Amino acid sequence: MIIGSISENKNFENRVAITPDIIKKYKSLGLEVHLSKDYASHLGIEDKVYETEGANIYTNDEEIILNSNAILQMSIPSDEKLNKFKKDQILIGVLNPYLNEKKLKEITSRNVKCFSLELLPRITRAQSMDILSSQANLAGYKAVVDSFAYFKKAIPMMMTAAGTISAAKVLVVGAGVAGLQAIATAKRMGAIVFATDVRLASKEQVESLGGKFLTVEGSENLETEGGYAKEASEEFKKKQEDLLKETLKKIDIIICTALIPGKKAPIIIKKDMIEVMQSGSVIYDLAASQGGNSELTKVNEVIDKNGVKIMGETNILNKLPVSASNLYAKNMFNFISNLFDKDKKNFVINLEDEIIEKTKVK
Repeated sequence: MIIGSISENKNFENRVAITPDIIKKYKSLGLEVHLSKDYASHLGIEDKVYETEGANIYTNDEEIILNSNAILQMSIPSDEKLNKFKKDQILIGVLNPYLNEKKLKEITSRNVKCFSLELLPRITRAQSMDILSSQANLAGYKAVVDSFAYFKKAIPMMMTAAGTISAAKVLVVGAGVAGLQAIATAKRMGAIVFATDVRLASKEQVESLGGKFLTVEGSENLETEGGYAKEASEEFKKKQEDLLKETLKKIDIIICTALIPGKKAPIIIKKDMIEVMQSGSVIYDLAASQGGNSELTKVNEVIDKNGVKIMGETNILNKLPVSASNLYAKNMFNFISNLFDKDKKNFVINLEDEIIEKTKVK
């Protein structure tokens, strides 16, 4: 059995699905690995490193697609590449079925089995495959580092003979995996950190990291059974707006991470709230690809509103592609290990397995 991976479109994606250290693990399952020429050369990993580990390198992507039983990608291939897939092949990646619904319906109608890893259920057995957690951790960290680079003042409190510099005040919107890592990173760098989330269960996690949780009066726990946030009521949104507008007068940096799977990101930081912020403040919106948590966010642009910089990055992990690829490749291997039957030497699509059933694109 052969697994393959073709080069991603480098204009949008620098991460890769297979790293050299994972090749031997695939071979131990009895799988051959076929990769595109210069597959990860942009990450400083030459083809000979992959070949030394046992991978086969091909100059023709079409040859890889035609010969592979399963194709492992970071994101969905181009239409031209998708047209080369044939019946009973498997495609695995972050396929974003909400945005790519038409493409995926067309390819699944040809009996290509598609699995989208961001649909993994939040169960204990799936933790080692959880790409949202591994990637969001890095995103939360990098968002803090980048926003601090734009901020024109020191982050920690500093006491000098010439006087005292106050610590920067950071607000993290959304206390999921990315948000919690943002809190931890900002706190380590000496900032005073506040956080808000619609899930009351987040309060304890935020406080355990040294953050101060902003509680909306009379709020209810807006959390799905899968652990994700769900849409807030209009009454909750109004109370949250009032609380945030007052808080933002003293906030220097906002890190936005609030997302609802499959929906447009909720707008939490309204235009009138931004107007009360101090000039020189920074908003880093990790939710930009789904519309943004800030009303003024524009994708892949830095907006200046009365001296407040608003940054909307669609793929912040392109700035950390080596670390992100290493984690993603391990998540992918763990998913393959669950899908591939070593004894039968074949991929077994057991829809009674919650992991397989939930990730399979219908």
